[in-house]
Amino acid sequence: MSRRRQIYEGKAKILYEGPEPGTLIQYFKDDATAFNAEKKGTISGKGVINNRVSEHIFTLLGNIGIPSHFIRRLNMREQLVKQVEIVPIEVIVRNVAAGSLSKRLGIEEGTPLPHTLLEYCYKDDSLGDPLVAEEHIACFGWATQDEMQDISAMAIRINDFMAGLFAGIGIKLVDFKLEFGRLFDGDFSRIILADEISPDGCRLWDMETNEKLDKDRFRRDLGGEAEAYQEVARRLGLFPEGGPSEVHDLDSERKKRGK
Repeated sequence: MSRRRQIYEGKAKILYEGPEPGTLIQYFKDDATAFNAEKKGTISGKGVINNRVSEHIFTLLGNIGIPSHFIRRLNMREQLVKQVEIVPIEVIVRNVAAGSLSKRLGIEEGTPLPHTLLEYCYKDDSLGDPLVAEEHIACFGWATQDEMQDISAMAIRINDFMAGLFAGIGIKLVDFKLEFGRLFDGDFSRIILADEISPDGCRLWDMETNEKLDKDRFRRDLGGEAEAYQEVARRLGLFPEGGPSEVHDLDSERKKRGK
């Protein structure tokens, strides 16, 4: 089997050339980073879980009319996705004060926000993904006004759906990160959801105990990262019949491919 050509490697995923023009294969790693990769580590089985969780959420979002790059899951760690031009903006959707918002504004973590808050960050690790306003985005041409309207409208719809989805399994959706891309058709393009949605990019708290079930366990040295990710997948009904331990057994698929 010939080795696929690597297109890009990020902190949590690798993109390979896809089997057809306009497609890519997205591979989920176990690598964990925080604070713009200043802290690095590994969460065993994270890539397998994130692949399944992201597939599940993207599929459900597609069912309510949210267009995305997701085509199908290929195996335990890989997805086939549409190739897009990533808009260099991270959209942070906040329902509860936490993380950098609490630190910046002195708001106690866990304080419910009066309404959903959208924040935008310029995607540049060397700059620390700085917070920017829509005026910056327009001034520097990172996205057009029409694109930003599509992005913000989709972000609110995604939040409404995901908040209900997680509430149904006893999880509070505190905040999460979204990325969008341009899908081209000749000279025309449209905005679609890209990247992933998983415990890596969401703050997920147990509704009764406020226990963190996301990457904050890694950021804050709380321990139990793998178990927290597994709990999210378990509540979503995504584990194979063998339970959490089977995630690691199935990970042998990666070793067979020599990755």
